[in-house]
Amino acid sequence: MNTKRLILVNILILLILVGGGFAAYSYYNKTVNYLSTDNAQIAGQQVTVAAPANGKLTDWNGNVGDHFSKNQKIGTILAAGTGAGAAAAPTSINITLPTSGTIVQTNAVKNSFVAAGTPLAQVYDLDKLWVTANIEETSIDAIAEGQDVDIYVDAFPNSTLKGTVEKIGLATSGTFSLLPSSNSTGNYTKVTQVIPVKISIDDNKGLQIVPGMNVTVRIHK
Repeated sequence: MNTKRLILVNILILLILVGGGFAAYSYYNKTVNYLSTDNAQIAGQQVTVAAPANGKLTDWNGNVGDHFSKNQKIGTILAAGTGAGAAAAPTSINITLPTSGTIVQTNAVKNSFVAAGTPLAQVYDLDKLWVTANIEETSIDAIAEGQDVDIYVDAFPNSTLKGTVEKIGLATSGTFSLLPSSNSTGNYTKVTQVIPVKISIDDNKGLQIVPGMNVTVRIHK
């Protein structure tokens, strides 16, 4: 009985050692070969479609989800003319998109009066999205342009996208905060800052990724 118990104990110890060895190797491999963070999101170039003049929004065709090409007409504003007599007749001004993209948000109300510069819609080119990953400043020296990246989108846990480090930010994310940190008390506490890193997406594999989605990235060192 004692012999069997000793053999069982030895087997258990061996399994623990082997399991611990694999866990240690896995941790070492991830630490040495990769840098991971879940402080990352899908991003893109947001473009605002604004009213080109004061007037009445007599026509609007920009619904959420609609795609338009650059310079394509999306609406019409009837603006007051200038001058006297016939020259003062109202003028129709076309509203066009400054770039190709998809409407993701609209505030336009047909037949309402708008002021010049009023935002009417927000547009993204959903075919040209990227990932913005915020890397702690203490790890940024391990990041270089051209490194391969594995991208895991929270919304699609069964798919892994591939990407490449495209650009490393030249300022920390907190630099442009509307409420920057201050030291009014005189007691300074150092806080680790993060630097935005732009990561291109090689192929979205047909996934319906949209700006703002949370992702985890694993950057190959």
